[in-house]
Amino acid sequence: MTLRYLIEKEIIQIRRNAFLPRLILVFPIVVMCVLPWVMNQEVKNVKVDVVDNDRSALSQRLVHRIEASGYFHFNGQKATYADALEEIERSEADIAVVIPRGYGKQTANGGMSQVLIAANAVNGTKGSIGASYLTQIVTATARADLSALQQQVSTLNLYNKHQSYKVYMIPALLAIVLMLMCGFLPALNIVGEKEAGTIEQINVTPVSKWAFILAKLIPYWVIALFIITVCLLLSWAVYGITCQGPLWLVYVLALLLALFFSSFGLLVSNFSDTMQQAIFVMWFFVVILMLLSGLFTPTRSMPTWAYTTTYVNPMHYFIDAIRTIFIRGGGFSSIAHQVAALGGIALIMAVLAVRSYKKNA
Repeated sequence: MTLRYLIEKEIIQIRRNAFLPRLILVFPIVVMCVLPWVMNQEVKNVKVDVVDNDRSALSQRLVHRIEASGYFHFNGQKATYADALEEIERSEADIAVVIPRGYGKQTANGGMSQVLIAANAVNGTKGSIGASYLTQIVTATARADLSALQQQVSTLNLYNKHQSYKVYMIPALLAIVLMLMCGFLPALNIVGEKEAGTIEQINVTPVSKWAFILAKLIPYWVIALFIITVCLLLSWAVYGITCQGPLWLVYVLALLLALFFSSFGLLVSNFSDTMQQAIFVMWFFVVILMLLSGLFTPTRSMPTWAYTTTYVNPMHYFIDAIRTIFIRGGGFSSIAHQVAALGGIALIMAVLAVRSYKKNA
C-alpha cells in the first residue's frame, strides 16, 4: 500500500508541473517529425568543377554523366585546373575533375587514361564519399562492356529495399528519446526534492529504500511505454515505416533501456546536490554512451580499445536489437543475447541506485 501512495504522489507531481506534461508529449513528436529528415549521412549536392582538356565524344559523355547524377551539383566546365582549384579554395566547389588530353583515344584503344579527381578534404566525409562516387562514374564510362556488365551483375537488397536512411535512423531515434526522457527526468526528480527540502520529510518516515526508489522508477517506465507508442504511430503515419518483427519485443527492449537510464539517473541524483550538477554529470555519461554505441557509425570501425567498451554499453545492445527487429524482422532468438545483456546491466544499475540512496532516519 505504501508503494501505491508513493506512486500516486509522483504522478500528481508530474501532472501539476506546468512544463513536464508538455515536454513528454511534444518532445517525441518533434524528434520523430524533424530529425529523420536532417539526420541523414547520405552525401548529396557535392559541387563539381570539370576541366575537359580532351574535348572528345567520350570526355563529353563523362561530363554529361556527372551532370546527370543525383549526387552532384554541376558547377560547369573550367578552362584550367588552376581555375577549378581556386574555386575549391574559396569553398565554391567541393571536387575538381580534370580529364587529360588523349583520354578518348587511349580509352578507345583499350587503355585506361588517368583522370585527376581533386577533392576538398576539409569535410572528410563529403570529400571521400564524393570522390568515391566520381571514381565509379569515371570507371563505368571508360568500360566498353558496361552494358554487358550491368546485365550480369545485379544487387538484391534484402532489408531496407529502397535504401531509405529514415528506416535506419528511426530505431536509433527511439533510443535517443528514451535515453533523454527516462534518464534526465529521474535525475532531476530527487535533486529537485533536495533543493525544495521535501526529501527530509520522506527520510524521517518508515518508507523503505526499495519502495522509495521503485516509486521514482515506475512512473518513468509508464512514460517510456507512452513515448514508444507515440513514436511507432508517428513512424507509421508520417513515413509509412512499420516494425517488421514482433511489436512486443520493441516494448520489452524499451522497458529494459528505461530501467537502466531511470536507475542511472537516480544514481546520479543520489550523489548530486543541485540540478546543475546532476545535468552536467548526466550529459557527460550520456554523450559517451551514445557516441560509442554504434548509433551513428558502425562499432566495428572503432579502434580495438574503443570497441571493448561496447560490451558494457546498454545503448549498443538496445540499438543492435531494435534494428534487428525493426528492419530485419528478427524474433526473440535473434536478439536473446542482447536482451540478456541489457537486462543484466539494467538490474545491476537498479540495485546500485537503491543501495546508493542514503536514508538518514
